[in-house]
Amino acid sequence: MSASRAAVPVSFFGIPVGLLAFANTWHVGVRLWHLPVDVAQGLSLAGLATWAVLLVLYTHKWLAHRADAVAELQHPLQSAFAALVPVSSMLAAAALIPFSHDAALALFVVALAAQLAVGLWLNGRMWMGGRPPELVTPALYLPSVAQSFVAATVSAAFGWTQLGLLFFGVGLFAWLALESVIVQRASVGTPLPAALRPVLGIQLAPAVVGGGAWMSLTTGAPDMFAWLLLGYGLYQALLLLRMLPWIREQAFVPGWWAFSFGTAALPALAMRMAERGASGLAAPLAPVLFVAANVVFVLLIVQTLALLVRGTLLPAAAPAA
Repeated sequence: MSASRAAVPVSFFGIPVGLLAFANTWHVGVRLWHLPVDVAQGLSLAGLATWAVLLVLYTHKWLAHRADAVAELQHPLQSAFAALVPVSSMLAAAALIPFSHDAALALFVVALAAQLAVGLWLNGRMWMGGRPPELVTPALYLPSVAQSFVAATVSAAFGWTQLGLLFFGVGLFAWLALESVIVQRASVGTPLPAALRPVLGIQLAPAVVGGGAWMSLTTGAPDMFAWLLLGYGLYQALLLLRMLPWIREQAFVPGWWAFSFGTAALPALAMRMAERGASGLAAPLAPVLFVAANVVFVLLIVQTLALLVRGTLLPAAAPAA
């Protein structure tokens, strides 16, 4: 697809998704460890600002580069990242609650309707077949799993627990169905080309984002299901570390933000479990995971700013992932 540098790839919405999720992790740290609230608020504002700027630029893309935007939505891989627009918008709604409940609620309702429309359209197309096997990647989680788990979490923030449980069910069973397809393709298909390997970072997210949603929908001490989700999330993190030298054959591009959502959600899950009185491993794991997440986010932010300073943040052609 031939896009100009002015046309922002829809995958860039992974940046505010990561920043807003990381801000939430810091807010949990404020409650749990009395960390500086200014840092958490600064991350929230940075995430909101990035989301707002990208929303304007993406709208401009549809107005000034409509052919590129349509081609992106028709692409079997790039189209999955369209789900990040409502995902980031729902996270933005949650971040706005302390500032204006009414504005946050209005944004959430619009984003919720958008995520249903985007998810149903993309998943309906998937069911019709024709996807090249080499493009079966964890990006498939975005339209159904990511959108639904985030909808569940933010529904709970507005007190809509039953609605949140409905979306949690969508996310959970879609995740279980899709994971077998993705693992089967990875194990028997040709290796992913280097340019697509950063998208594997999404593999970390379902268990821990789902765990965060489950914690939002339940009360009291974490139950066995929360521990199961944390355990699988930890295993996925270790698996990605094992594959990191292979993934790093792709130099840093904005697509590396695919790691951000899961990286923020993993410590947040352990921290919320510790906050809710979990005994045993949650308390010692939480600070280790939190420090590791901060290191990852510093690297992502510094590398992204370096691309921006060099004027290479936007490639001459929109990226495949």
